[in-house]
Amino acid sequence: MTGAWERSRTRKGPERHCRSQSGGVHRDTQPTSARAWTRLCARVRGSASLLHCRAAGRYLWVSMATGRGRMLGPGCFGLQALRGSLHRDGATWGSAGVAAAAAGRSGFRRSPGARLARGSSVWRQSTSRDQPNEKSSSICFLSLDRMPSEILLTIFSYLDAVSLLCIGCVSRRFYHLASDNFIWLKIYSAAFSSKRSHWKVNKVEETATSVSVLSVEDREVGYWKKEYITKQISSVKAALAHILKPVNSYTGLPVKTKEALRPRWLSLIAKYDLSHLSKSTMVGCDRLVRIFCLNPGLLVGLWQKEDGLAFIMANLHFHRLVERSTLGSATLPYVLPPHSPFVDDSPEYGLQGYQLHIDMHGGGIFYLCSTFRNLFSRKGCIENGYVKFMVISLKNNREHLPLIGKVGLAWRTNVFDGFIESCSVVDVTLLDEHRKPFWCVSSPVCMRSAACPSDGPNFLGHTYYVDYMDAEGGVHAELVWIEETEEYFLVSLALYLSVAKINHWFGTKY
Repeated sequence: MTGAWERSRTRKGPERHCRSQSGGVHRDTQPTSARAWTRLCARVRGSASLLHCRAAGRYLWVSMATGRGRMLGPGCFGLQALRGSLHRDGATWGSAGVAAAAAGRSGFRRSPGARLARGSSVWRQSTSRDQPNEKSSSICFLSLDRMPSEILLTIFSYLDAVSLLCIGCVSRRFYHLASDNFIWLKIYSAAFSSKRSHWKVNKVEETATSVSVLSVEDREVGYWKKEYITKQISSVKAALAHILKPVNSYTGLPVKTKEALRPRWLSLIAKYDLSHLSKSTMVGCDRLVRIFCLNPGLLVGLWQKEDGLAFIMANLHFHRLVERSTLGSATLPYVLPPHSPFVDDSPEYGLQGYQLHIDMHGGGIFYLCSTFRNLFSRKGCIENGYVKFMVISLKNNREHLPLIGKVGLAWRTNVFDGFIESCSVVDVTLLDEHRKPFWCVSSPVCMRSAACPSDGPNFLGHTYYVDYMDAEGGVHAELVWIEETEEYFLVSLALYLSVAKINHWFGTKY
């Protein structure tokens, strides 16, 4: 420091007059830089000194170890909080100095050797021996998982129930913290608050509330979380039961099934193996696609030339569709509750008082919508493990029904659309004598030309068959095309029920 002072005294400059602190005037023969040092105020901290020169209006930062210095421009005030420490051959400024320097005016200019490390508030002044591309080792990162549990619980307390359930899947620690009873008690109280909130709470209720809050710590972790989820499920079930309470007198199914369903519900309804597609499962085609049917009720369309997938249609029956959509999950389907057999007082008389509702439609157009009551079947009608119900007799002309419109199945993709003739979707709903759904199915079907017509009245037209069969039941229908009116007539309809299903339903031994 002494050498720097001596070098500055040897410089020469113009003589100037300067007023002393006492008010007198004396002749100053020292240079301008030397006069500046007469009013300097040296403050030494650690290994660096900050020199304040009022006359010159400048700051001089000098390294005591090397004798090197850098002049700082005017206006860099507030640097008294600067903290200096020896760092290799340079000096390091603390965070307080950075904050003070940032508040200064534009007179402060950084040298190429000074740089700020990301992630820390540390300035480092490198010397000539430092490499230009050297990276600072003071970079630090803050991990959310390393935060104290008290801070994480405070953050989690601002989340809703859905966010808490999602964040609980991050790690075991987050799952434990996201199941905190105090957080879930707050959510539970906000969701299921008393309906008499506008009433004045009496002392007994205040005491009960305080006791319940004090006993939160005594509960196991996640107690109020389970209580909240259980009550939410119960409330959803109650709301759905209220919506589904009105029942259609013809079908025996809820009227507002569509209103109860929500598109955002993701539940597994059924599983299919598409490797079983073959000619035996093909139900129709047109010039663009071929359609295949997989039970229960899945319709797959493949392109004619490339065998690529064109579209998929899922035909879901309304029976227990709300339960299958709400109570199932994306990986596990809904399982029906155990069935308690109804008591059949007169099994020797067969099955009586059944009711059938059948729909035939395609692409939003209904060709047939009919209800048949008082169906019955005798024990002698059992054949090949199925009980036969005769719904429409071929010999009774008064029971024959016309089909409205041209029967066909409309399909559509993002680019193409088409119409497959003689194909449709059949919905069957069979109610037992107690008006309970006994057998329900929805599946695509196709009309096939009959080789020879059945014995019956002479129709001026060709006969077609429609068949469906699965493990629980089947349908066989005969239709005749009338040339004069250009329409189909349903002249025969037979229903088949599995004997095993009947025995399981009634506890009988047919």
